[in-house]
Amino acid sequence: MKATVIATFFGVFLTCTYTAKEATKKTKKAKLYVPQIDCDVKAGKIINPEFIAKCPPGCQDVKYRVYGTDIYASFSSVCNAAIHSGIIDNTGGKILVQKVAGHSGYRGSFSNGVRSLSLPRWRESFLVSEGKPRKGVTYPTTLEYSSSKSTTVKSEPKKPEQDLKGMKSADTANTSEKALEQGDTVRKENQTTPVPTPATQMATTTPTPMTTMTDPSTTMRQPTKTPAATRTTAAAAKTRPGLHRVRDMGSSSVHPAYASVVAAAATMETDSWKPGLSLFDTGFSSKEELNPKPLEPISQGNQNCKVDLSFLMDGSWSIGKRRFQLQKRFLGNVAQALGIGSAGPLMGIVQYGDDPSTEFNLKTYANSKDLRNAIEKIQQKGGLSNVGKALSFVNKNFFLDANGNRGGAPNVVVVMVDGWPTDRVEEASRLARESGINIFFVTVEAAAQSEKQNVIEPNFVDKAVCRTSGFYSINVPSWFSLHKVVQPLVKRVCDTDRLACSKTCLNSADIGFVIDGSSSVGTGNFRTVLQFVANISKEFEISDTDTRIGAVQYTYEQRLEFSFDKHSTKQDVLNAIKRISYWSGGTSTGAAISYASEQLFSKSKPNKRKIMILITDGRSYDDVSMPAMAAHQNGVIAYSIGVAWAAPDELEAIASDPAKEHSFFVDEFDNLYRYVNQLIQNICTEFNSQPRN
Repeated sequence: MKATVIATFFGVFLTCTYTAKEATKKTKKAKLYVPQIDCDVKAGKIINPEFIAKCPPGCQDVKYRVYGTDIYASFSSVCNAAIHSGIIDNTGGKILVQKVAGHSGYRGSFSNGVRSLSLPRWRESFLVSEGKPRKGVTYPTTLEYSSSKSTTVKSEPKKPEQDLKGMKSADTANTSEKALEQGDTVRKENQTTPVPTPATQMATTTPTPMTTMTDPSTTMRQPTKTPAATRTTAAAAKTRPGLHRVRDMGSSSVHPAYASVVAAAATMETDSWKPGLSLFDTGFSSKEELNPKPLEPISQGNQNCKVDLSFLMDGSWSIGKRRFQLQKRFLGNVAQALGIGSAGPLMGIVQYGDDPSTEFNLKTYANSKDLRNAIEKIQQKGGLSNVGKALSFVNKNFFLDANGNRGGAPNVVVVMVDGWPTDRVEEASRLARESGINIFFVTVEAAAQSEKQNVIEPNFVDKAVCRTSGFYSINVPSWFSLHKVVQPLVKRVCDTDRLACSKTCLNSADIGFVIDGSSSVGTGNFRTVLQFVANISKEFEISDTDTRIGAVQYTYEQRLEFSFDKHSTKQDVLNAIKRISYWSGGTSTGAAISYASEQLFSKSKPNKRKIMILITDGRSYDDVSMPAMAAHQNGVIAYSIGVAWAAPDELEAIASDPAKEHSFFVDEFDNLYRYVNQLIQNICTEFNSQPRN
């Protein structure tokens, strides 16, 4: 009887356990429905900040453009970017997409059969990884597109507005997008530091004494030979194998393959293209904000030298303690000679070694006296001479509105280098120049002939500086003679007319739109053309000293809608475009080009690039080749956009060489928006390809 009871109980227990397991299986979370997207869908068209999507087969095609490597500009094809990064192949598959902030530059590369292109900068970026959900994140089964339409499969690309109500913001389509989910955590990059030699070990463990030095030119005996102990330390740091490259390693809550990319990008504000904000306004805050307010009253400063200046201070072990003090003395003398003040130059300092860090930013000190006192208190960081890393840091983090960047003042970086850098500087320098930063180099005790084989990047100065004419570089034979270049350096930095890198593709042009207002266009399509004109205009930095916009409308006749000097703010330009009324009539494109040359471009400023963007929907009643040739000879860079019945041969005749990069054709007006990004990219590529001599 007892055995029967036990057997019955055990049978009931097994039955209950089986039933519970089956119930658990039934209540498991339903499988995630993954929406599908087409090959031509760009990340910028999807509002969701993070999503999983399925790419179809056949996206590995040159017509689906990709910009960047690891981190991609938002107008890249999402699926082709995933192929480029190796997440999927041409057969398609599921991918995870995460939106991040705009980047200061995108590097093109060839990977997995896809050629990605370079880009100076863009407002928004994205990352791609395996299509696996992250823990704690809910993914949409319906993707929201910027046209405000949603679908469980896909959505048609955004159509341009038929009216211009959307012109109030320079970035309406992206204001609802976020860089990363707030639950994401991004860990700081871990640096791998080489084991120091005995000489450098002592320098690492011994506190740096504070010494007060007088000008070496007057009170210090100038040695004829560098002290042996110091040079031994420098040689160890410079020549030892393994010290010439530091590999970054990092991890975060996002896919490990690009954790360091997220770390670099996640600190940037997502919506950095709103009117009134700097292109790189990331809200960066650093330790210098903890410093007390200046004791001295705010000085107006030298008003003949209004520049925003960052010194990259060499804090590597190779420089030694004594030379580091001479460097501080030099920087203090420069601060005094500049005449720091709110209406003159402002100066901040970034010290670099293995990693860069901001000692103080542009708004920390408003007069030379307090700045000199602060410089005297700087402690040496030590480490390698990673100049490239420091330039990249400054480009992304230093010249921000939050750090005192004034916008109207040229951005200048002066790099102090003992010997030579221990990393590559070319790419970081290029991105900084394309962001409008004027790079100067002050090199001290350059590599001797016997040491040159240890230099990672020969001719690193010419690869880095704003122009290779010699104006942007100063070589000093010894730290003890550094004081002699204070005045020459200050004179060059303050010569704002020669700071050529302040000009970028977005702030240095006179852009004239020549708009076809003929009867074949029609009222509705004409409003679409105006939306296209506005979308292009709002990507530029518009003011009376930056990019200026003008417009001509034509039929048989021509009408100047507004000239380059009429409107000096972006909002005024957008309002003026909105007010253009449709004319209607014939199509005399050749006469319109001649009219624009006389009424717009003849009054362009000498230091501006003259860019004509002509939009037409049909063949001209008159000859276009001769007027276009005359415009080209007068320095006008012409882009032609043809719609519907426009003649391809006329578009090529109007366009500057090479025609394939300056002429575009769309089959209908509603597809004009597709060429906004490409047109701006081509304008910037052409600008950045100019010689640097």
